[in-house]
Amino acid sequence: MNKERIKALLRVFRIWQKLGFLPWSKKKDKSRNGDFYKGAFDSIPFLNDDAKRTFVHLLLRPGYMIRDYIKGQHERYLAPLTSLIIFYAFFALISSIINPDFGPRKETAENEILNEITEEITPSADSILVSAKGIHWAKDISMDVPLILNLFSLDKHPELVDSPAKASLAALESSLRGQGVYLFLKDFLLLWLAMFLVLRKKDMSISACAAAAAYVLCQFCFFMFFSLFLPGNHGGEIGVGLMALLLAIDYRQLFGLTWGKSLRLTIRTGIYYGLIVLALALLLVGIISYMAR
Repeated sequence: MNKERIKALLRVFRIWQKLGFLPWSKKKDKSRNGDFYKGAFDSIPFLNDDAKRTFVHLLLRPGYMIRDYIKGQHERYLAPLTSLIIFYAFFALISSIINPDFGPRKETAENEILNEITEEITPSADSILVSAKGIHWAKDISMDVPLILNLFSLDKHPELVDSPAKASLAALESSLRGQGVYLFLKDFLLLWLAMFLVLRKKDMSISACAAAAAYVLCQFCFFMFFSLFLPGNHGGEIGVGLMALLLAIDYRQLFGLTWGKSLRLTIRTGIYYGLIVLALALLLVGIISYMAR
């Protein structure tokens, strides 16, 4: 294949990237496919033409696809939330088959470290009785750090369920995990809010930011799938860099930005994301500390 042909193919690919189709291509006559399987898979979200188009476009032209969907081309693609459920469910299924103990083992290790730290920094019960109010507050916080982290996984730690409220929360978490909702809800809501805070100056509505956040997480699930086959546990190391790269590519295509501007927008999104997580954590610590008094 000569250089001229390669350049021509690259130009064709760029045209397809920006438009989502080739202007000179003819539409396929679906009536020639016969009636045996005609429409058989239309009602199955992950097997119909919309699903295939969504998958290919998220892989090869993600930012342009998000732009097209926001501008009203809803009939061509799977809805953002539907896509997110399918991508996360597939990733969770493959992850559980390849490495079923990945999630629990990671949480257990983190909890063991936090428990060791808590034991070292937590004063004794006798000293608390004679300590000042400030030390009482520090004691409450140090005791509640592992509890805060475990509140979102009580169904995996039945030994921590010691009240009707916690029993109800554990049952709810078990139900959410079983339906696959818990797998993506937290990340989706946090990214949605962070993107809205960053992109509101670009006339992006809150619903448009929700669609963009869902599609970005779909991409993230797809590429994180390959990290499952890497030796060792590199999910966390790959995850941050991968998310930043995907956001930069999406912003560049979505808004027609240079790489420098898209990277700056990506960094701002990451900063807002971290601030939101920190604010929620502090709010949760404050609520639990207040309730523990």
